[in-house]
Amino acid sequence: MPREKARPPFRWRLWLTVFAWSAVFLSSAVAARQAHRYALRDPQFILSSDARSALTLQGVTYAARPKLLRIFAGDYGRSIFAVPLDERRRRLLAIDWVEDAAVSRIWPNRLLVRITERQPVAFVSLPLHGASGSAARFLLVDAQGVLLDPPLRAQFAFPVLTGLTDEQTDAERRVRVRAMQGLMDDLGPAGQNISEIDAAAPDDLNVVAQVEGRPLELKLGDGNYARRLQNFLLHYPEIRKHAANVTTFDLRLDDRITAKEQPDQ
Repeated sequence: MPREKARPPFRWRLWLTVFAWSAVFLSSAVAARQAHRYALRDPQFILSSDARSALTLQGVTYAARPKLLRIFAGDYGRSIFAVPLDERRRRLLAIDWVEDAAVSRIWPNRLLVRITERQPVAFVSLPLHGASGSAARFLLVDAQGVLLDPPLRAQFAFPVLTGLTDEQTDAERRVRVRAMQGLMDDLGPAGQNISEIDAAAPDDLNVVAQVEGRPLELKLGDGNYARRLQNFLLHYPEIRKHAANVTTFDLRLDDRITAKEQPDQ
């Protein structure tokens, strides 16, 4: 008679280990679910609209606080653990004055919002859509080319930067802003007398400068700004004797100053 094949021994240890780990995973999942429900429902974690410290804003000077607070209006009466922090940060970054933001949960029932605001560097004059004549609206612009609504009761001592439009992208405006900053850095203290900078062509800058109490348009070109301006200021008293009515000068050639006569009206 043929011999019967021996059956392999039942592996008790393996199955006990599998059972033990399954029990651990199951109990962990149950515990995690219970902890999650506890965090969402326990009253101690509720963001209360009655507590002034429930939502704290830090770093806010010019950004409109009502706009910031409105983002969290739907979170009151809910657990702070139900607040989608990434989504709230995304909405904060959509506000013009907000350059960066961080939202944190503070145990047991508070939210902390840290705002990094944009830093304006110039005023911008934009024509009003549909308006006739020379009507314009004034905004601010930062170094990244982002247009900003002027805050109430805030004062800035910036020149007016022209050559920027609503239709330009931030990157296109950024090129013009950096051209302006390069000019102002080169001029140094002499830049205090510059009231307007035309950066429509970033490599051919024009400015309006106050010289001997008169606003003069100076074409400074693409570099050597300080040298060209200093040379003009040195010779202007003599120039004014012979061209008292001229208000536009071309300084783009380093070895000469060209007076631009205004056409007869």
